[in-house]
Amino acid sequence: MLRELYIENLAVIEKASIGFTESFNAFTGETGAGKSILINGINAILGQRVTKDIVRTGADKAVISGLFTDIGETVLKQLEEMGVDCEDGQLSLTREIRSDGGSIARVNQRAVNVSLLRDIGDLLVNIHGQHDNQILMSPEKHIDILDGYAGSEELIADYRKSFRELQHVAKKINDLRKEAGRKEMRIGELEDIIADIRALDITDPDEEKQIAAELEVSKNAVAISEAVYAAQLMLSGDDDTEGISELVSECSDKIDGYTDIMAELAPIGERLNSAIIELDDISGELASVLDKLDVDPKRFDWLNQRSDDLRKICKKYGPELSDVISTLEKSEEELEILSSSEQNVKELEAEKDRLLAEVSHKAKTLSDFRRAAAERFVSQVTGELEFLNMPSVKLVVGQETGKLTQNGMDNIEFLISANIGEEPRPIAKIASGGELSRIMLALKSVLAEKDSIDTLIFDEIDTGVSGRAAQKIGLKLREISKHRQVLCVTHLAQIAVMADNHLLIEKNIVGDRTVTAVRTLAHEERKYEIARIMGGDNITELMLENADELLSAVK
Repeated sequence: MLRELYIENLAVIEKASIGFTESFNAFTGETGAGKSILINGINAILGQRVTKDIVRTGADKAVISGLFTDIGETVLKQLEEMGVDCEDGQLSLTREIRSDGGSIARVNQRAVNVSLLRDIGDLLVNIHGQHDNQILMSPEKHIDILDGYAGSEELIADYRKSFRELQHVAKKINDLRKEAGRKEMRIGELEDIIADIRALDITDPDEEKQIAAELEVSKNAVAISEAVYAAQLMLSGDDDTEGISELVSECSDKIDGYTDIMAELAPIGERLNSAIIELDDISGELASVLDKLDVDPKRFDWLNQRSDDLRKICKKYGPELSDVISTLEKSEEELEILSSSEQNVKELEAEKDRLLAEVSHKAKTLSDFRRAAAERFVSQVTGELEFLNMPSVKLVVGQETGKLTQNGMDNIEFLISANIGEEPRPIAKIASGGELSRIMLALKSVLAEKDSIDTLIFDEIDTGVSGRAAQKIGLKLREISKHRQVLCVTHLAQIAVMADNHLLIEKNIVGDRTVTAVRTLAHEERKYEIARIMGGDNITELMLENADELLSAVK
């Protein structure tokens, strides 16, 4: 619960330290005294949006700090999951707003993001202001109220998981169908590419180079043949001329007769014999080359055509033959994927049907759960409304099924019949301001039993009510305060007298500046404040006696 609030340089509040009890704390004060500023200060430490305009004129910054104590185990566990340590079950939240527009948030003196402060605030405090009545005026928000009461979180989370899967599959099917026209065109393109390349039966990325080399030889076959023939003739000779091989053989024979006499000639003779063998081998290879140089005209024509075909295919899909082969492989892969996409659509359609059945079943389960909870909800809220002096009001939870959405298949709207015999109609159309306040209080009272939030703040919950209805609101707040800490800003004596801790917000002129102060009232001071609220500034003894009776009656 909020044990203490410290405010410095917030609008007209120069400095204030406010202590709260664990039960019912009421704020009163004249119009314009600064009650809204106090709520703005609490909102600031709860991570809500603030502007530099709330910094007191002439000050560099405004500082608001709240001390929370006796935090429950459920909230402590949630805070621990956020990485927030609460020593002895206490937590300090601080917000600094600079006059230049900057802002600093702190948790236990550690700087944090404002978003974390807001998440923490949602666990600690629930604030009801006049704008919250708009929730009742917005039917699309009624389903959240019912789910909050019903405790539908797990069912909704499970349903939404399946619903998101269904949406994902449906999107994939839609995307595939949108691409159908483009896909058919692309399949045609790929088939042309594949046929074009496959027609040449290319397997070797070096074939173009090999063809070029063979073609070059073929083009120069006559000149090469003449050169090779002349070389062979020089080596082997003919009938009229001795060749080099024969001359070397004669040299060997000349030396061979004297190797026994002169040992140095032996190795030279061996070398000559080796040369003869090598020259004969070369002559044989030249003869083999001559045989190959007998060019086949058909082969020559094929080489030219093949070279031309490879050059053209490289120009289209190259620049290298390896690129052509790579293009073929990639095109075949893409064609396989696109050709199988129709099968994918069929598989996805089957998956969509399965998920649709699953989502529909879960939506039905959720709908039945809500329907059962709605009966209990109506019973409890009706009881609260009767207590709040609205015995004739009949609440109905309108539940219609429609298309599947992220919230299931239900359309929920709260309807009321304000008078006996009238048909229930939408709250937004028939409820007055005072009725809205009491209906919202009834809802808050019922919902408070379902959550772990320790502190409830009501900002002018008494709007549009008076007399006995106001007294009932005060009694209801006092009843809630037995289990939750309640802070209430009010203009009505019937509510203020119910508080255990009465705080006065008053505005004074100090020097040439307006200063707002907040102080706790003792019994005698409460009498005067209650009398002022009931009758204005002209307080009489009778008014004081009435105020004292009201306070005594509550005790």
